Amino acid sequence: METLIERLSAVRERIAAAARRANRDPAAIRLVGVTKAQPVEAIRAALAAGLHEIGENRVQEAEAKMSALAADRRRLTLHLIGHLQTNKAKKAATLFDMVHSVDSLRLAQILDRHAAETTDRLPVLLQVNVSGEMTKSGFDLCHWETLPDVYDRFCADVEQILALPHLEVRGLMTIAPWGPDPEQARPVFRAARRLRDSLALRFPATAWRDLSMGMTDDFEVAIEEGATIVRIGRAIFGER
Repeated sequence: METLIERLSAVRERIAAAARRANRDPAAIRLVGVTKAQPVEAIRAALAAGLHEIGENRVQEAEAKMSALAADRRRLTLHLIGHLQTNKAKKAATLFDMVHSVDSLRLAQILDRHAAETTDRLPVLLQVNVSGEMTKSGFDLCHWETLPDVYDRFCADVEQILALPHLEVRGLMTIAPWGPDPEQARPVFRAARRLRDSLALRFPATAWRDLSMGMTDDFEVAIEEGATIVRIGRAIFGER
């Protein structure tokens, strides 16, 4: 049976290979280990193996784990990658180092209000749904390239979000529909990258440097299409 160290090493090798295929620097790809439903001991093992960026889906689960890992908290960068309910925004603003799942103007405004209680601006990503899959959260950007009204409405929200004083928008996050062939996710990742590039032209004062996309089954395709952050659980920690 493979150890966590061996699985993590294999994932890093696959990340590097995918980056090289796309003529990208492997060091530009950040690996977030998804620890949803994993025990605290798995996070400690990941830290010992050199993985310092951890992604959690739920605020309450992350809070309990960070309490148990208080002595190691400074060594961790904690990402919220799951859907964030507005009534959990206050806790999320103080608990997480980055929130990937800002999926509405209203959530951004509430998160900004609570982030005012912290010392620094809270890094966030705007979650976009470019696939049209009904089960996915995110700003609805399906067919944004052929429906100008869809894009313009989104940009109107983006303009207001960028003006919020306590949030630092760093880019976009998306989730591709699952399929047996990772290539099926490529058009989704490509559309998200083009959306990010379009936003960078429309709002040049914002860096738009991050694209969080790609999980265990499709992260190599995501990297080939421009992902800067990949969120990987099963390939590192095994089945839950």
